[in-house]
Amino acid sequence: MYRYDAFDQRFLEERVAQYRDQVRRRLAGQLSEEEFKPLRLMNGLYLQLHAYMLRIAIPYGTLAPEQMRMLAHVARRYDKGWGHFTTRTNCQFNWIKLEETPDILADLATVQLHAIQTSGNSFRNTTADPWAGAAADEIEDPRPYCEIIRQWSTLHPEFSFLPRKFKIAVSAAKEADRAAVKVHDIGLYLRRDEAGDVGFEVLVGGGLGRTPILAETVRDFLPKRHLLSYLEAILRVYNQHGRRDNLYKSRIKILVQHLGVARMREAVEAEWAAIDKAALALTDDTIADFARHFAPPDLAPVPEADAAFAAALASDKQFARWVEHNTARHKVPGHAIVTLSLKPYGRPPGDCTAEQMDLVADLAEDYSQCEIRLTHEQNIVLPHVCRSDLWALWCRLGPAGLATANIGLVTDIIACPGLDYCSLASARSIPIAERLSRHLAAREDDIGELKIKISGCINACGHHHVGHIGILGVDKNGEEFYQITLGGSADQDAALGSIIGPAVPSAEVTNAIDRLIEVYLSQRVAGERFNDTYRRIGAAPFKAALYAPRPAREPAYAA
Repeated sequence: MYRYDAFDQRFLEERVAQYRDQVRRRLAGQLSEEEFKPLRLMNGLYLQLHAYMLRIAIPYGTLAPEQMRMLAHVARRYDKGWGHFTTRTNCQFNWIKLEETPDILADLATVQLHAIQTSGNSFRNTTADPWAGAAADEIEDPRPYCEIIRQWSTLHPEFSFLPRKFKIAVSAAKEADRAAVKVHDIGLYLRRDEAGDVGFEVLVGGGLGRTPILAETVRDFLPKRHLLSYLEAILRVYNQHGRRDNLYKSRIKILVQHLGVARMREAVEAEWAAIDKAALALTDDTIADFARHFAPPDLAPVPEADAAFAAALASDKQFARWVEHNTARHKVPGHAIVTLSLKPYGRPPGDCTAEQMDLVADLAEDYSQCEIRLTHEQNIVLPHVCRSDLWALWCRLGPAGLATANIGLVTDIIACPGLDYCSLASARSIPIAERLSRHLAAREDDIGELKIKISGCINACGHHHVGHIGILGVDKNGEEFYQITLGGSADQDAALGSIIGPAVPSAEVTNAIDRLIEVYLSQRVAGERFNDTYRRIGAAPFKAALYAPRPAREPAYAA
């Protein structure tokens, strides 16, 4: 992973000192809250319902063991013993004291972590495929380009005060999308052209929230050397023409929608033609220098299964089930990509205790070449594990509550913090996720792959628009109701879910989801996943089942 040099480290330390003085002045009454708010937001500090929330940047979701241990330290020393991993692959702490935030940032800076640009109308964390550098299906490791983008975008003088926040995602798999590229302001797919050269397909204008839109391609193939100049052209068009008069129409997706993708492409190409491309060009040497920071570990191919591993699979059904659902093929034979579920049944999705963080750091050192990744689905990846070590790894996960074998299944639910923490939320997300995961746990193998995503408000931090089943909390005269969408996807077949009908009360959500799943199970044909069935039979059977009158003998909806 990328290691900061002396300039990077000095920059972080100076930023902490600057912020420490800002907090001192706020506590002394020399700054009003109105004056302090933009300063704290530039350092990732939000004022939520019950306390301050601090959002830590995890660039492209990559962590070293010492960084994970620092997050554990912050959870233990400054919070209530846990942190929350988000759909932006960041880490949030929800019980922070203002006067302690400079010390937190100083501690984080010792391991090259910070909270810069985790808020405000500027670039947010660039996300990437959590399997980067390990996946058998990738064209090239996307992380060097994510780091290039991070360095280019951090405190960029022209783009520090954009019309609205700005998000970028990069993916390199040939036929998969594990970075939700099409729901980003800018999406980049690494592609090969007919000559075999690697470059980027560039997409613009994606995003969720109040107006969900999928990004569209503005350039089919961009040579690597022009990455920064082309991004600069897009941002200039947005910075000049994006709306600042209406918060709800300020994202680049609204600009693309207004212009149409053809006119947007023309505007970007015209701006790009005027840019000094040579000044921003990425030479082969520059790219190679960044790539050296992400050199793959020296893994030797080994047999996929030795006698001990085969015996463990045969003798322990729970272990075999975990291997089936929580491991994936590595590009080096005999190794695996392991996903640790942060979705234990009946617990808040994405939450991780200080003790669990410490253990993950230990496991990364012992089994995963000191590499840790976070996913936009709120789980943790150990990307380089020898398959012969899987049994030993699994045995250490169980006592820590990290051995849940449900990756990709119906209980692998995404949820934002919702009204339990967030001042923007309309309804709670966490209790809905907890109830559903407890209720569906016994049936998850029968149901199979089904992605439920829950947001507590229209801002869609829980990505409900792209859930196979999406659940959006809304307020109706002081009561919590939940709107349901079907057919969404954030994968390579990206789609926005369609609202199925009127929102249902909180007490009815579990039975409502049951009814939708029963339609799927009764109508699916061999090999179909939920979205396959939904797209084949349409919404009508699901809607009919969801809103059909209940027989008198049917039990009341689960509380």
